[in-house]
Amino acid sequence: MLEIINVLVAAFAGFAAGAVWYMVLAEQWMDAAAIPRGPDGKPEGGQSAGMLIFGLVCQIFVAGMMRHMFELSGIDTLAKGLVSGAGVGAFFITPWIALNNSYGGRPLRLTLIDGGYATVACAIIGAVLTLF
Repeated sequence: MLEIINVLVAAFAGFAAGAVWYMVLAEQWMDAAAIPRGPDGKPEGGQSAGMLIFGLVCQIFVAGMMRHMFELSGIDTLAKGLVSGAGVGAFFITPWIALNNSYGGRPLRLTLIDGGYATVACAIIGAVLTLF
């Protein structure tokens, strides 16, 4: 039971990091992603609750798999969790984002913003996973 709570807390921490990351980089991200905006400067159509729930579910999947990988690999300290999590973000997730963005003709800046978030969030998830 503790493992499930650990995964959920880690996922929420990664999700919260995304809220901060994309609030700080909102303008740059919307420009790089070519998000259409209304007269108020906010994305047309806004964000739905469904989008946010889907994002959190994705974070739970990532945190759950990272927990499994950490268990198998003996990653059990804060430092190891932080570094290993950052490695997952930087060397697993970011290259995949880069691949998708390059085939989609998206700018490198978008990859840097999204890949940066993946790296930071996975580092946070990794750290949280080793606290329990």
